[in-house]
Amino acid sequence: MKKSICLLLIFAALVARGQELYPYSEPASNMPSKSLSLKHTTMFMRTVHSPSIRQRHMPEVMLGLNKNWMVHGSLNFSDMHGEGFIWEGARFYAKYRFLSKDEVHKHFRMAAFGAVAYSRNHLDHNELNLMGDQSGLQYGLIATQLWNKLAVSGTGSMVEVLNKRRWQKIEPSPYAFRAFQYSLSAGFLVFPLTYKNYDQTNVNLYLELLGSRNLNYSREGYYVDLAPSIQAIFKSTGKLNIGYRFQLDSDIYRLSKRSFMISYEHIFLNALRKKRKPTLLS
Repeated sequence: MKKSICLLLIFAALVARGQELYPYSEPASNMPSKSLSLKHTTMFMRTVHSPSIRQRHMPEVMLGLNKNWMVHGSLNFSDMHGEGFIWEGARFYAKYRFLSKDEVHKHFRMAAFGAVAYSRNHLDHNELNLMGDQSGLQYGLIATQLWNKLAVSGTGSMVEVLNKRRWQKIEPSPYAFRAFQYSLSAGFLVFPLTYKNYDQTNVNLYLELLGSRNLNYSREGYYVDLAPSIQAIFKSTGKLNIGYRFQLDSDIYRLSKRSFMISYEHIFLNALRKKRKPTLLS
């Protein structure tokens, strides 16, 4: 009976945050405590280097340490910066949820996050991206509000590119090394209309506004993208995302102005919880 109640509570928590699982950004909410998640993301695009379709693969491991802390670790592989398919680098991400106001069918949460990334690629454009293109740091805040079937989230962060060219005394600098990045994301649950059991498939629609403003470079300053996507969640443990990101406006010479994304994630609940040793009854 106790086990059934725990599973029911976990299921209810997953359902409540289903429309917060944004494909292109992170919400302030965390994954369930003591859980482990495996994710693989693939992005397809045409770059300025080649008219052929390029791809980037990002396998990722995510851990829900407790209700406030979660961490990610990912690798990047792509052929976006050359003719060969190579290992580009790695990224580590941590998030701490410091505020949670929960009510019936709604909640408000805030979290702080930080990320560090390493990339083998050389600097060749001024769009700052720590998902494979550049080495650096990122830190910021997230606020997420859930109302019934709608979840809205906003993120603001600083990105610092760490490259030896940053400390070379060249004026004016040929590259951007610091940027303010932001996102405004909305997710809406469209199916099922009413939850009846654990086996029902969740379908969510998302729309995300993603932007960046370079802070130390005036000749190429900003971009604003829009990313609609659809998501299917199977038995609250498997998640399939399909999205398309395209540029609304920019004055930056970018690696690519549009991309197609597909990802799949599977979560293992209670994977990090210690198993109790069996005891003999006297």
